[in-house]
Amino acid sequence: MCNVTKDNITEAFIRYMGPDTDPRLREVMTSLVRHLHAFAREVSLTHDEWQQGIGFLEQCGAISDAERHEFVLLSDVLGLSSLVDMLHNRPEGTSSSVLGPFHISVAPPLAVGGDLRGDFDAPVLLIEGVVKDPEGNPIPGATLDIWQTAPNGLYSSQDPEQDTYSFHGLQTVGADGYYGFTTVRPVEYQVPTDGPIGAFFAATGRHAWRPSHLHFIAEAEGFRPLVTEVFAADDPYLDQDTVFGVREDLVMRYQAMPAGSFPEAGFALSGKVAEEYLRVAFDLTLVPA
Repeated sequence: MCNVTKDNITEAFIRYMGPDTDPRLREVMTSLVRHLHAFAREVSLTHDEWQQGIGFLEQCGAISDAERHEFVLLSDVLGLSSLVDMLHNRPEGTSSSVLGPFHISVAPPLAVGGDLRGDFDAPVLLIEGVVKDPEGNPIPGATLDIWQTAPNGLYSSQDPEQDTYSFHGLQTVGADGYYGFTTVRPVEYQVPTDGPIGAFFAATGRHAWRPSHLHFIAEAEGFRPLVTEVFAADDPYLDQDTVFGVREDLVMRYQAMPAGSFPEAGFALSGKVAEEYLRVAFDLTLVPA
């Protein structure tokens, strides 16, 4: 008879895994259960607390659907998503940052110089840069999946008033690695608080704000995909991002440009912007696969 006790249950779990268990799975599960059991012992976890935790996870599952991923948001606000990013980030390339729960696959094509602003009544932001390798060489044919919030602080998947692919685009750079497009300045926003994550914030005295940012997924043959965000240097939440996504090299600086200085060619809005606008230059560095 195996007499399982609070002292030997962890080792019993490890012994239960069969000899054909994948070695990496065995390593991960052994460490996970060691830490999980140690946590329960350390805080002397009660039945009521355990049931409350299970209920919280059930609520995360119940509110999740094809467009809302509460478990991703939970990982984000616990700092786990960012920690995994930082553990595997290559220092010679642009830092990775969290994907977030609002990415939409198969974004429509966005030509170099294209426009995401559309009919939204907000100042124009021109953002441009070069996709390059660690030696500074441009990467021809790299693709950029780009998305952001609208001026009301909502992603299209949150807002029934927006088109499905509002402020989403997929751009392929040319031989010079150059990317460029026009949009509006992203705004800071709160992550969803109408579900279990909101209750978590209330219980722990935390705010739900994220600094304004642009999302990028950069990909090119022979290079590691880069999932990242680019943040505004003057944002009030830059030092307290609720999902811990800010990295020093991901801070961009908006430059106020005078009326009449918008590029005369190369952009969908060339010849159409007479007023002041904002301009940002930000290069993306990919590392070899």
